Amino acid sequence: MGASNETDPSPSSGDVAGRVLVVDDDPTVSEVVTGYLERAGFTVDRAADGPAALDAAARHRPDLVVLDLMLPGMDGLEVCRRLRARADGRPSVPVVMLTARGDEDDRILGLEVGADDYVTKPFSPRELVLRVRSVLRRVSAAAPADEPRLAAAGLAVDPAARRATKDGEELSLTLREFDLLAYFLRYPGQVCDRERLMREVWGWDFGDLSTVTVHVRRLRSKIEKDPADPRLIRTVWGAGYRFEAGPHPYDRAAAGAAGAAGTRAEDGLA
Repeated sequence: MGASNETDPSPSSGDVAGRVLVVDDDPTVSEVVTGYLERAGFTVDRAADGPAALDAAARHRPDLVVLDLMLPGMDGLEVCRRLRARADGRPSVPVVMLTARGDEDDRILGLEVGADDYVTKPFSPRELVLRVRSVLRRVSAAAPADEPRLAAAGLAVDPAARRATKDGEELSLTLREFDLLAYFLRYPGQVCDRERLMREVWGWDFGDLSTVTVHVRRLRSKIEKDPADPRLIRTVWGAGYRFEAGPHPYDRAAAGAAGAAGTRAEDGLA
């Protein structure tokens, strides 16, 4: 974490406060992050390793976890997996992962196990607070009371209740996966590039577009009959993704060997 002379973020009437669990074995990082979050209006719990983090989360369920990837004993990936496994049907606790590594594979691993966002060390504490606020706003944003349920291709989404099902079975989705699925269902048949999804689903005008790629891959693993040959969320070469809203996408004749091969090739978009 680098030094910064930025103004500390302070709470305002439009901000979403909540309880944040900060998990980092570096006491300096933990103290600074805690100070910034508390000045921004959050209640903060702290833990220095994986088991302590899981105990703290069990005692006081956090609204969000700031989780270091490199922890002694049990790393952040395993902590994230266990937090997800403990959801017991409730919405998963959002996770913002911290990593000191510059390797993209490590960042992608964090997203693959369910992290909602990541920040690479050294980082600006102010940027971290903004990321935390962004994630929590998405969690707390209530859908309009009159927003209809969304349904297509055996999928159903209730935005107000934040519930999603496939063929009547409840789907276990992270915050971003749910928002991404709802967005695709709102705009069936449209090609959505990653910049548009980053802006409309994540609410960011900046960020690593691989975040979108990984979340699409994770969503496919939960809704597609064959994630390696997706028929619901199709890759459009060089353009983005298109949600196929037909009622029986798996009963259709194959769109063509070239199209299927193109999607399986993961052309950098998925």
